[in-house]
Amino acid sequence: MEETQRRAPRYPFIASAELLEENSGARMNSRISDLSLNGCYVDTVNPLPDGTLVHLRIFTETHSFEAPATVVYSQAFLGMGMKFREVPPESGEILRLWLPEATEQVQQANA
Repeated sequence: MEETQRRAPRYPFIASAELLEENSGARMNSRISDLSLNGCYVDTVNPLPDGTLVHLRIFTETHSFEAPATVVYSQAFLGMGMKFREVPPESGEILRLWLPEATEQVQQANA
């Protein structure tokens, strides 16, 4: 996916991830390699098909983020781009903690 199609820039961010496919209940453990205010990239050799709905949990040793997400693109044997659907307020706070650069950009844009 080209950078110009994204609503927010992604930043390198390594963390553990757990995905729960909403239709089948299948669980997948993986990791993310980048993160934005609107989505992330999940590293996995077996990506889910485009359009798959999941419940995504991203966690570090100290914090946890949870939100429903949709697979927006898949790359065979590499991973998949995810778009957050609705970020709960408490998870939004975690994103702002993890992405201070993104928070600064949003504040500047709103000024």
